[in-house]
Amino acid sequence: MSSKPPVPPVTRPKRADARLNEQALLDAAAALFVSAGVNVPVRDIAARAGVGTATIYRHFPTRADLIGAVYQHQVEACVQAGPALLAHNASPYVALGKWIELFVDFLVTKHGLAAAMQSDRPSFASLQVSFLDQLLPVCSRMISAAIEEGEIQPDVGAFELMYAVGNLCIGAGPDPRYDARRVVGRLIAGLRLPAA
Repeated sequence: MSSKPPVPPVTRPKRADARLNEQALLDAAAALFVSAGVNVPVRDIAARAGVGTATIYRHFPTRADLIGAVYQHQVEACVQAGPALLAHNASPYVALGKWIELFVDFLVTKHGLAAAMQSDRPSFASLQVSFLDQLLPVCSRMISAAIEEGEIQPDVGAFELMYAVGNLCIGAGPDPRYDARRVVGRLIAGLRLPAA
């Protein structure tokens, strides 16, 4: 008697309204994680997204599931934003500045995510690898475009810039006297060549 390999379960694609709800939840959670931290009440996320709390638990059964999804959602948003910003801004330098602002929002959230996901270290580690693999090429393309236009210094590297921005974002936290976006803005202004 021959044994047949197990048939994988059929997964149906999500309905359009379910995808929209999930997108709204991720956007709302990401915004609230930046402003209030990852321990923001689920009811606040639901209210901002315009859904019930049961909808959150249907999509994300645990807080760790939600946090991981927000992390990946923000990485994907930063990846997609790079080419769009280059295409729709007056110059590559302006586009780079706006992309770095998105990156700062991501990093401010990321510090809270790291603490919240202590119980789920393996999946968090894979998210960090994914983060670098996806974002470094986008940042590199934006820097190259700004260098080619003669807007920024020619020796700026993507890893170096992202690392510097990351270090400036470490101070973002409960102290309202530290504004990571303002400090990073000064760093980005310092990249610009005087002639530009």
